[in-house]
Amino acid sequence: MLRVGGSVVCMACRNLVPTRTGVRFRVPLQKLHPLYRAIHHRYYGNTNSQRPHHHTATRYFTSMSRLPMRPPKPHPGSGGRSYQQRRHFWVARLAARLLKLRYILLGSAVGGGYTAKKTYDEWKDMLPDFSEYNWVIPDFVWELSEQIDLDKLAKALPEMEEVAKLLPDFEKIGENFAFIKSLLSSGVSLGSEVKGASGLLLLLETSGDAPLKATDASSAASQDDSQYKKSSDKERIDQLQEDLLRTQLKYQRMLERLEKENKELRKVVLQKDDKGIHQRKVKKSLIDLYSEVLDILSDYDANYNTQDHLPRVVVVGDQSAGKTSVLEMIAQARIFPRGSGEMMTRSPVKVTLSEGPHHVALFKDSGREFDLTKEEDLAALRHEIELRMRKSVKEGQTVSCETISLSVKGPGIQRMVLVDLPGVISTVTTGMASDTKETIFSISKAYMQNPNAIILCIQDGSVDAERSIVTDLVSQMDPHGKRTIFVLTKVDLAEKNLASPSRIQQIVEGKLFPMKALGYFAVVTGKGSSGESIDSIKDYEEDFFQNSRLLRDGMLKAHQVTTKNLSLAVSDCFWKMVRESVEQQADVFKASRFNLETEWKNNYPRLRELDRNELYEKAKNEILDEVISLSQVTPQHWEAILQKKLWERVSTHVIENIYLPAAQTMDSGTFNTTIDIKLKQWTDKQLPHKALEVAWETLQEEFARFMAEYKGKDQDDIFDKLKEAVKDESIKRHKWNERAMDSLRVIQHNALEDRSITDKPQWDAAIQFMEQTLQSRLKDTEAVIIDMVGPDWKERWMNWKNRTPDQHVRNETKAELDRLLKLHDEHTAYLANDEVTTVRKNLEGRAVEVDPVLIKDTWHQLYRRHFLQKALSHCNLCKRGFYYYQRHFVDSELECNDVVLFWRIQRMLVITANTLRQQLTNTEVRRLEKNVKEVLDDFGEDMEKKSQLITGRRVQLAEDLKKVREIQEKLEAFIEALHKEK
Repeated sequence: MLRVGGSVVCMACRNLVPTRTGVRFRVPLQKLHPLYRAIHHRYYGNTNSQRPHHHTATRYFTSMSRLPMRPPKPHPGSGGRSYQQRRHFWVARLAARLLKLRYILLGSAVGGGYTAKKTYDEWKDMLPDFSEYNWVIPDFVWELSEQIDLDKLAKALPEMEEVAKLLPDFEKIGENFAFIKSLLSSGVSLGSEVKGASGLLLLLETSGDAPLKATDASSAASQDDSQYKKSSDKERIDQLQEDLLRTQLKYQRMLERLEKENKELRKVVLQKDDKGIHQRKVKKSLIDLYSEVLDILSDYDANYNTQDHLPRVVVVGDQSAGKTSVLEMIAQARIFPRGSGEMMTRSPVKVTLSEGPHHVALFKDSGREFDLTKEEDLAALRHEIELRMRKSVKEGQTVSCETISLSVKGPGIQRMVLVDLPGVISTVTTGMASDTKETIFSISKAYMQNPNAIILCIQDGSVDAERSIVTDLVSQMDPHGKRTIFVLTKVDLAEKNLASPSRIQQIVEGKLFPMKALGYFAVVTGKGSSGESIDSIKDYEEDFFQNSRLLRDGMLKAHQVTTKNLSLAVSDCFWKMVRESVEQQADVFKASRFNLETEWKNNYPRLRELDRNELYEKAKNEILDEVISLSQVTPQHWEAILQKKLWERVSTHVIENIYLPAAQTMDSGTFNTTIDIKLKQWTDKQLPHKALEVAWETLQEEFARFMAEYKGKDQDDIFDKLKEAVKDESIKRHKWNERAMDSLRVIQHNALEDRSITDKPQWDAAIQFMEQTLQSRLKDTEAVIIDMVGPDWKERWMNWKNRTPDQHVRNETKAELDRLLKLHDEHTAYLANDEVTTVRKNLEGRAVEVDPVLIKDTWHQLYRRHFLQKALSHCNLCKRGFYYYQRHFVDSELECNDVVLFWRIQRMLVITANTLRQQLTNTEVRRLEKNVKEVLDDFGEDMEKKSQLITGRRVQLAEDLKKVREIQEKLEAFIEALHKEK
């Protein structure tokens, strides 16, 4: 037993943290229940030699629990160095023991042990958590005195005079304790003023654990009784409370100063690690490895239909229940978008929390770090999260199942993975998609159906419990409450608005809802203002619970309040489930990998296991090679194709609208005038457009032709959809240079105005071009006439074919019109009305009823054939007319103006083809290559597009195999790191 200031303290208190833990200064406990056990002194007075030692419990519940034990120190007399070290720290050891004694006394006297719990939490935060720094054991722990100037730290501690000033009057406190015990034991009713002493009474009456006993305790008590009877009981109690409060405030200032120094020391240690002192030993933290596994699983199957049973903390709650605020308190930063009554969480957000030297946040797919200590970075982070949410929501929807991955690091943050889900709603309001409610339920169920998911159920305490929807949903997914933690938010509003505080007690004790849970917590996440800082919210929460009658009257237990205790409990539960399930999940994916590898070997033994991205890169290179081959097309090939296609496009217009009307004139002057006018109109309005259309179509056809030819060279059919889509999209985006239209119009106009045929070969070429064109038109016309009149007598007899009634009428009409052409060889292109009447009457005389329209239609085809036959005959005569052309057909009955027309058309085609070829090879092919590259880049960034264009069992099998291998490897790395941490 140790006597301090006249009071007696058991030896168990001073031996809670022995020197054998390897730390030269005392370490405060970090768990509530060992402190509770220390207050009650369960092991004091127990002579059983089998009881566990106090240092075992201490080592388990301190932040140094994972550090190796140092060898026992030699006796002070055996070495001067050990004695010197012990002598340097006698002030710190004395202060630690006196302060520990002080906490036992104060924590028992005020709030039934609440102050002890609160002070314990503050002390706990003062020391760094070395759980993630096992790698520093060889060169950091054993040389701690070299890394930290312990002498400087000892000098920073207050002098003995200052410590003595802070110490209370233990004799007076002992007298007060004896007085209060006498009052309580005698049954004196002091009303609400002595309710806070219930914890003290429990402390005093614990069997075998009385912390304040002395040999003269009975005599002191009798003297105090007579002294206190001279004044009123209420005045004495008020004086006692005032003394305790004054002492507590003094000590609080000292704690704050020590806490600040400890945080600076902790930050220095983390920054040294961040600079890469041990980069070769540890590259990624344990929680980062685990988060990567979850990210891969999310990409592998967004619907969670695979064997994904890995734990994560799923945060669910009614809309505006305070889910986001709870997460921000755990992450220690206002990182989420906020809105008053508006749905802000539109997609799941996976937040990976880990400890680090700087308070920063970053997205999985971005390298930018957001400094959470700066308001501008916080605003930018909230804006980025909101943009990503809205981008993930498809058109016509309100919420999305696409997960946004965010990592948050900072000093003192508990390591875990949380998923914030959209708030559960009861009614679909205006502006929402009709299926929003069902979609939110399906997303929530998809995450909660994981048997190892920890469900953090958030309930708004400021509204009636009967209005909650989420509790029924959680009860369905976890009916036995084996993985549910219930959190009651806005307790300050609940205490203010509710008439019966016992209702809050019923909720936190799990008696009001049918839902079961592992634990129940009550938190306060601010006053509802978006401008509140995390520190101000913490202060408000602590002040509220410190003064709340819920805690003062014992309705809530100290370990059930504040987001800090919630964070610790959730983190412990999370890592417990991780350790229990991770190896089993690794075995599951190992078996899945074996099955997939076996299927691949049996079905695709000679092919490499290329996933969708690798196949896309291969197809991309092939497509670019095919586009580049366009530049290898010869100029002659381009011009021949362009000239042929352009003439096919414009020949009908030239024959029908230019040549035939002009040929109806009787003299060459009128013919040439008509030709010039029609050519000018054609060039101004249609010809350049037609030429560019032909050039663009030719480029497309050549591009498609090269892709088809390349396909024969061991082309993989799996790329067909992709190549077709790239071709179509590139062509769709391609637009011909607008300046080409104007320059082409000028060139074509100049070519058609020229009439000077310089030599005989050009003349002969024009005649050949004219002859080929007329013969082609005559052949087409003959086919139309045969189709109109049906088979002739020879074909009818030999092939057993008959004419239809319409064909019979057409044949009779044709015969009548043929006789008219023979009588009038120079007839015009159109029949006169009287001629139509004559033909109709002649046919009626042979009992053939015919319509005037049918007569004119038949005449058009017959006259067309008659004209083409005459033109071909004239063309043969003009083969020897170049001499007369040079003389301008002077003194000659032969006029070959139609040959000059076809020469002008042919020359225009040649010049246009040459111009288009230059535009193709110099500009448009390169622009097409650029478009193809842009399309390929756009498709490469769109995973959904690639999934649509590169399909098949082979692709899916390779994708699954790659993902399962990656998951298994990450799990094995995580398990290895987990074992090392143990």
